[in-house]
Amino acid sequence: MPGVQLADLLSLTPHAVDTYVGSGHAYPWGGLYGGHIVAQALRAAGHSVTPGFEVHSMRAYFIRRGDHREPVRYEVDRIRNGRSFATRRVVARQSAGAILNLEASFQVHEDGADRSFVGWPTRLPAPDALPPSSWGEGFDRRLVPAEAVEGSAPRAEGCCLAWMRALVDPGDDPLVHACIVAYLSDDLPTDAVYRVHPVIAPRLAAGGDSGAYSASLDHTLWFHRPLRADQWHLYDVSCVRLAGNRGLTIGTVFDAQGKQVATMAQEVLIRDARPTRQAL
Repeated sequence: MPGVQLADLLSLTPHAVDTYVGSGHAYPWGGLYGGHIVAQALRAAGHSVTPGFEVHSMRAYFIRRGDHREPVRYEVDRIRNGRSFATRRVVARQSAGAILNLEASFQVHEDGADRSFVGWPTRLPAPDALPPSSWGEGFDRRLVPAEAVEGSAPRAEGCCLAWMRALVDPGDDPLVHACIVAYLSDDLPTDAVYRVHPVIAPRLAAGGDSGAYSASLDHTLWFHRPLRADQWHLYDVSCVRLAGNRGLTIGTVFDAQGKQVATMAQEVLIRDARPTRQAL
């Protein structure tokens, strides 16, 4: 059993009115994982919302690199309280200053049409048929080889797919499940951009290091239906544009029955970190 569970990483301590403190966590690459801060900020926003309101969208801007050795302070601003919608803004701070700005919108449930227009692969390996490839504790990840996927819709170049789930039941709070999806959804976008980059992709294909500097610039999530993050979900992410050293990715999150539960978008900064050889 892993020593750290995702629900534990999301826990916050009240510090003052609409202010919470969260703990960092050491990740293999050093620094903080952006999805961790997004998930904690979203939970802080949800703590200030009246019961019955559920998150339907959020957008976060990454401002500066976080330090896992320091706590993170989350300051919530109650932008709007309406009868059907509530809006919150959250600023995450450490000693160096703000590290993330998040806005989230919450809605009271409304009945209405429920249709999806995103294709689901007609043939897809089941999670149990794939080897585990998690880089962190508390969740299981099974990467899906692009060549193993078939479907009516053409697969975008640079497409990254993975089955992911939390390893332990986090309880019945819908906000916690949404926060875990926010945590996991920050995993694949950088890889999707790497796969289409004309300099970095060949290095990785040859088995070498990417030689790149990368940083998430922003992250957006739309939640379409209730979900349970401890069940398998397919994260399907593709890079749709590369310009100005920024790669724009779009992704869809499906449950195991092929229902679209969330949509995501992220812009990633990619720079070649290897020194350029000067002409003699």
